Amino acid sequence: MDLQEFRLGLGHGLSVGVGYFSVSFGFGAMAVSQGLKVLDAMLISLTNLTSAGQFAGLTVIVAGATLAELVLTQLIINSRYALMSLALSQRMGERIGILPRLFIAFFNTDEIFALAMARKEPLSVAYLLGLGILPIFGWTGGTFLGALAGSVLPAGIRAALGVMLYGMFLAIVIPAVKRARNLLAAVLLALVCSCLFAWAPGLKNVSAGLAIVLCTVVASALCAVLFPMEEEMST
Repeated sequence: MDLQEFRLGLGHGLSVGVGYFSVSFGFGAMAVSQGLKVLDAMLISLTNLTSAGQFAGLTVIVAGATLAELVLTQLIINSRYALMSLALSQRMGERIGILPRLFIAFFNTDEIFALAMARKEPLSVAYLLGLGILPIFGWTGGTFLGALAGSVLPAGIRAALGVMLYGMFLAIVIPAVKRARNLLAAVLLALVCSCLFAWAPGLKNVSAGLAIVLCTVVASALCAVLFPMEEEMST
């Protein structure tokens, strides 16, 4: 392994690891406030490394949804990673084996993907492995400490931590929808669908897990029809 490339990846992944620590701290605290054990919350982060998927998965678990609904929810929410991995593979400067390929695919999150694609030089296995190490430790360690802190906090504070999820989503969504009307339309459509499943007769009896899946699919499909992406012409 090229140690210089590995150290360079570590340096680039440090800021991501620090950011992941703060976000996952909230996930850990929220998880124990919803009845999960500290070890369970830590294992979820260690084996998933996906913020939106984990928060949505926690919602589905707390709602008592079926395993099939949980799997389908994660498949839809995290489907973008398949496309990101394909794009990343085109930037690899060397042949890689199956084990490094699986490990790189595991920590190919939005932020790591952005850093990797921004690099001008060909991507090496050593660089990508270094890039993903600290984010994994940050995400898992933050979840563990957040869950540990949440388990000893008063009940009132633990209950208030549930608002953190919605605050995080608003912080992500609001800047994005200000720049693109298609994203605003997707958010509004998902909101309307969610309200229908919450209050409309018949629809409100649908389980929370299936409702999340249906809202995601309906909003995405309608926006794909209303706001199709223009294909770039190759020169």
